Amino acid sequence: NNIYRSMQSKSSFFTTVCFLSLFILFSDKAFAQQYNPIPVAMPSLQIAPDARGGGMGDIGAASMPDVYSQYWNAAKYPFISGSTGFSISYTPWLSKLVNDIDLVYLTGFWKFGNENLNAISTSLRYFSLGDVDVFDQNTDYVMAVSPHEFAFDVAYSRKLSETFSGAVTLRYIRADYSSGSDDVTPGNAFSADISGYNETYLNLGQSEALLGFGFNISNIGTKISYDGGNTSMFLPANLRVGTSLGLPVDDKNSFSFSVDVNKLLVPTPQLPAEGESEEERTKRVQKYADTSPVAGIFNSFGDAPGGFKEEMQEVIWSLGVEYSYDNRFSLRTGYYHESEYKGNRRYMAFGAGFKMNAFQIDAAYLVSTAQSNPLDQTLRLSLGFDIDGIKQLLR
Repeated sequence: NNIYRSMQSKSSFFTTVCFLSLFILFSDKAFAQQYNPIPVAMPSLQIAPDARGGGMGDIGAASMPDVYSQYWNAAKYPFISGSTGFSISYTPWLSKLVNDIDLVYLTGFWKFGNENLNAISTSLRYFSLGDVDVFDQNTDYVMAVSPHEFAFDVAYSRKLSETFSGAVTLRYIRADYSSGSDDVTPGNAFSADISGYNETYLNLGQSEALLGFGFNISNIGTKISYDGGNTSMFLPANLRVGTSLGLPVDDKNSFSFSVDVNKLLVPTPQLPAEGESEEERTKRVQKYADTSPVAGIFNSFGDAPGGFKEEMQEVIWSLGVEYSYDNRFSLRTGYYHESEYKGNRRYMAFGAGFKMNAFQIDAAYLVSTAQSNPLDQTLRLSLGFDIDGIKQLLR
């Protein structure tokens, strides 16, 4: 094959994203340094798409329900005010390195049935890795390709009691990294989410606080292959658990405090044994590759080579605070923490939002606290619409 890609800055990132798992599995040097992140396909599924959750350090399992709930916890929709809404979010990703990698996210919901106990919600996610020029071995231009990742999902949620609701989400996933070569083919996969949300009121002093609890087990599904089925990779199955406390100060001012904890439900690559032979190494890698997604979920709770200490390193946590004035203007901040041995994503987040009857706009800004983090200075923008509010404006 005389075709190869121009490996400039953005295509270098693409290669790193697509084949990071192979490097981890085959690089004994990485193991020796105890840097043992968990390889997954479709890394864009782990990117928080909206600015409200992003402004609180990527939090949303149990934060107050909003139009952006599909990604975090679809079970929150039966508790949302309003019957119909939709939103669009935009994130220019890794803007310090390249200028054409971005995430576009569309989502919407519709409540129906007796007392609006049911909700249907959906989202469309498109992650573009920009344009990559393809040249032949003589450096003559052949064509341009646009590698991308795509996901579409639909969720059904229902309020099962006065305080609790549940949801099921079905998702279709496609990744196309085609480069004009038969070695790389589009990959397709299917997954599902199971989520729940509970909210109750508590009397704290003279204030009535709202306590929320939520969970979301996401991306339970098939593996995905980028080479016609010769090899396959795990989707980023994830367990997210969170709690929040909404505390009113007076009739116009309120605070909410939230905590989210995440754990990837993907098996951890095993470290090479001292003096490991090439045959043993091949068997170790093959055993990992042959693990089924379901077995991988159960194994993920106790398979870390470093034992309990490494299992705890795989837990990602985030803290967030939101101040709201008259349910119209909001200020947010949060912190996201991932172990340096599992990816080293650690950053502060800041955000603001403005809400009217018909629409809301949110913005978030990320500031890395880890050295040389390419996620530093990432901006998110989201715009949401309330259909009931729009109808009132048009009357």
